Amino acid sequence: MRAATLAAGALCVALSASACAGAGGGNSAGDPNSISVLMVNNPQMEDLQRLTAENFTKETGIRVNYTILPENDVRAKISQEFSSQAGQYDVASLSNYEIPFYSANGWLAPLDDVAADPEFAQDDILPAYTASLTGEDGKLYGEPFYGESSFLMYRKDILEAKGLTMPAKPTWDEVADIAAKVDGATPGMKGICLRGQPGWGQVFAPLTTVVNTFGGTWFDKDWNAQVNSPKFAEAVEFYTNLVREHGEAGAAQAGFTECLNNMSQSKTAMWYDATSAAGALEAEDSPVKGKIGYAQAPVKETTSSGWLWTWSWAMQAASKKQDAAEKFIAWASSKDYEELVASELGWAKVPSGKRISTYENTEFQKAAPFFEAERFAIENADPKNPGAQERPAVGIQFVGIPEFAALGTNVSQGISSAIAGQGSVADALAKGQQAAQKVGDKYKQP
Repeated sequence: MRAATLAAGALCVALSASACAGAGGGNSAGDPNSISVLMVNNPQMEDLQRLTAENFTKETGIRVNYTILPENDVRAKISQEFSSQAGQYDVASLSNYEIPFYSANGWLAPLDDVAADPEFAQDDILPAYTASLTGEDGKLYGEPFYGESSFLMYRKDILEAKGLTMPAKPTWDEVADIAAKVDGATPGMKGICLRGQPGWGQVFAPLTTVVNTFGGTWFDKDWNAQVNSPKFAEAVEFYTNLVREHGEAGAAQAGFTECLNNMSQSKTAMWYDATSAAGALEAEDSPVKGKIGYAQAPVKETTSSGWLWTWSWAMQAASKKQDAAEKFIAWASSKDYEELVASELGWAKVPSGKRISTYENTEFQKAAPFFEAERFAIENADPKNPGAQERPAVGIQFVGIPEFAALGTNVSQGISSAIAGQGSVADALAKGQQAAQKVGDKYKQP
């Protein structure tokens, strides 16, 4: 974790002072009715920010100071803030990747009081998330704001106009073929959008699922690095070629947000990414509402390849306002909050993917044509067996060890350069193999 923490500090220094401080800075220690929340700038979080003052604050008297940053930046800042335990932020958006080792390091306070509250209804949370957010000590350290897997989103009207049919469970070869055929279907439209932005949680989120289904892996069961193995290389070459030939403009700097914008603005005909994106695409004000079809994550050698992820709320152990922070977490992850979003913004924008009751709600089903595909993807994701061989750690789109954040980001730099036409995949993976083996050697039995 030291390497990731040092990287976090370096990145925060590189950011502007205002970006690091965030809106209103961190926690105001003298105000017991004010908490500070550090979170990613995804659409669901931005909706939360807009709804907080007139609802949560009005009901509780607790003001919430939000700091919202892009995904790569927020990961770095959270790492820096929580490892230092300065207590500047009370709550942060963490995932099922970080929470297991953040809790093991003593950086998080348990949320057992939230889970024990009958009104919160912990048994309504999908079991996979409760399990992934529970520490080795058996205590719960995170509550999901929304959950997701990954699937393929595509323009039904564009494919129909071309006489093409998308299988419910496509292969990557079928997707590449369709991407070529719909590229340029309308002026300025590309065949597919795929993340190319550097970062373990950017380009390597979808790309690692491609590696898995092509038969590759970061490490074999004995912690031998496999980054430059034939299967890993085949997957990365395929992905790089696909996005270079039929992908979005500026792909090397495109992440989740950029692909969402491209899909919303009809600049791409397909997009493989998080299921949580569908809510924005089906929102009342979305220009592509009703035009999108949803297929399972493309495969090659495996039967499924969708990832499992949740942006969750976690509380810093050093927070001096844990009662107020728990109230915020209980509200932001509650069924009541989902119903508030539905009433204010529509059911399609509800931060779904976490509660069983949401998928059984007929109003949600009517507003969310993706609900069946999303739930199927989440419930069929297998973090323990995501590929073609036994793994030494859990995780689908990541390897569940602290060092992976720095390792994945390191290797991603070369992949993004290759996508930009600067450097080769082979060179990037050769360097990545050396870095990965250094990590693997730490975990090998003496």
